[in-house]
Amino acid sequence: MSLTNNTAILLLNDGTIFYGKAFGKIGTTTGELCFNTGMTGYQEVFTDPSYTGQILIMNNVHVGNYGIKENEVESDSIKINGLIGRNLEEQFSRIQANQSMQEYLAQNNLVAIEGVDTRALVAHVRTKGAMNCIISSDEQDITILINKLANCPNMDGLELASTISTNQPYELGNKEAEIKIAVLDFGIKKNILNCLVERGVSVKVFPATTSISELKAYNPNGYFLSNGPGDPAAMQYAINTVKEILEENKPVFGICLGHQLLALANGIATFKMHHGHRGLNHPVKNLITGKCEITTQNHGFGVQPNSVKENELVEITHINLNDESIEGIRLKNKPAFSVQYHPEATPGPHDSRYLFDDFIAMMQ
Repeated sequence: MSLTNNTAILLLNDGTIFYGKAFGKIGTTTGELCFNTGMTGYQEVFTDPSYTGQILIMNNVHVGNYGIKENEVESDSIKINGLIGRNLEEQFSRIQANQSMQEYLAQNNLVAIEGVDTRALVAHVRTKGAMNCIISSDEQDITILINKLANCPNMDGLELASTISTNQPYELGNKEAEIKIAVLDFGIKKNILNCLVERGVSVKVFPATTSISELKAYNPNGYFLSNGPGDPAAMQYAINTVKEILEENKPVFGICLGHQLLALANGIATFKMHHGHRGLNHPVKNLITGKCEITTQNHGFGVQPNSVKENELVEITHINLNDESIEGIRLKNKPAFSVQYHPEATPGPHDSRYLFDDFIAMMQ
């Protein structure tokens, strides 16, 4: 619960207004509205680079109640643009935590609002779809907020990956390992890198706009295409690079945005989803094994099902059991595959970690 009496306003692009209490930094922020269905792992969610440009609704009634711990992050800072909660907690119960939610958000200059009926808000988004919004705890004039909201860019057509990618290549893992993986960083989560390094390989992470010649100079055994924010169709530079990578005939593994880029590089269209998939509990069926996986997801764009089915060189490997959206593909003529969900699964279950093992086996 907020310890301030400052009123905060949440204004949606369709004119809907919610009132609540200020939390985190006092100020104003804009972004695309989205919601996450997870009950835990809020710190990992806040620091996931795939949330860049978005204002997040946390579905759980209490967020922040177990505090903040330094190493429970997916990047070096909070990546969401703003936060909305029913009860954002100043007090925390976990003795291992070293910071409160209020301190953490303020330190990261994040504007938040609490005391909002998040069930009603999520129902609104599920009905009306994702839209831009503005949170303000320092401006009460609705006309001024409407004008500020009008300047917020739409996620459809927005390229963001290059703005949060690493600026310089860096190496991780066992540098003497026989297997070397070139990672294209479009906004990679730390735990994806952990999952690769834990398998005893050498990893070199490259900026999003790295040329194929620089990637080849590393002489990798395989290529990894990371998750990230924004519209994949707006990333022609990356689509071209993926096409060039595929000409190498070396193993390729893509996750989330990397999955969409692999599809686009093979002539398969992507689209902006109505409200996206974000949470720790999405059921996915592996069509190869027939088994179901409970997955962690965070994406607002997807691969067009009909476009995949019309491509004779691409096979659908995974589908979402809630809406039958495409969750995985593999190429029939290349050692390349990808999934829409997050097999590194932190926060979330470990059902899908086998995909990293499959990737390593392809390179062996």
